[in-house]
Amino acid sequence: MADRSPAPDTPELRERWGAFEFTESYRARADKAIARYPEGRQRSAVMPLLDLAQRQVGEETDTQGWLPLPVIEYVADYLDMPVIRVLEVASFYFMYNMKPVGKYHVQVCGTTPCMLRGSDGLFETCKKRGMSKGHVSEDGLWTLTEVECMGNCATAPMVQINDDNYEDLTPERLDAILDELVAGKSPKTGTQIEGKQTSEPEGGPTTLKEMVDANHDYRKEW
Repeated sequence: MADRSPAPDTPELRERWGAFEFTESYRARADKAIARYPEGRQRSAVMPLLDLAQRQVGEETDTQGWLPLPVIEYVADYLDMPVIRVLEVASFYFMYNMKPVGKYHVQVCGTTPCMLRGSDGLFETCKKRGMSKGHVSEDGLWTLTEVECMGNCATAPMVQINDDNYEDLTPERLDAILDELVAGKSPKTGTQIEGKQTSEPEGGPTTLKEMVDANHDYRKEW
């Protein structure tokens, strides 16, 4: 699993990120998030503010974004919180990256349903492109992370890349998605099986077929 420790607090890190602060646009979004909470509960906005900070870092580095320690300290100061409390939140949730990542953060689910449906093959597909778990690829494009269940067991195996989910994958389907990303395109999200919309069975329903077009009342038949 992913290392949740922060990147080392080096002079180089301080030089690059020590003066971090929200841009005007991100500050407006941060203040809007804080305003959702009652007076005295502003610290409850720590999660959205960490997300905003990570996204701003991503824009500045042309990556998916991450949270250098000085940025975490900035969020703590913004909310008048102890730094350790903000670090606890950032290091607990996998939505926050504690170390630099690539332009595309490929998170492959390795939990049992995805594993049984072929996630090992997805890891092999990533490996062939130079990805290794927890590292940025040499070309700066990719970071590969193995994660626990992301709630798409009915359409396993699945992968999350940046903010999007891709489901019902095979190695070939994942390859095609990665090719589109490299080409600057926006691959189709969700299920990758043609004709499917969400998590319905492939080929359409096999039971309760009358429910497809109307709220059919089965009670008399039963």
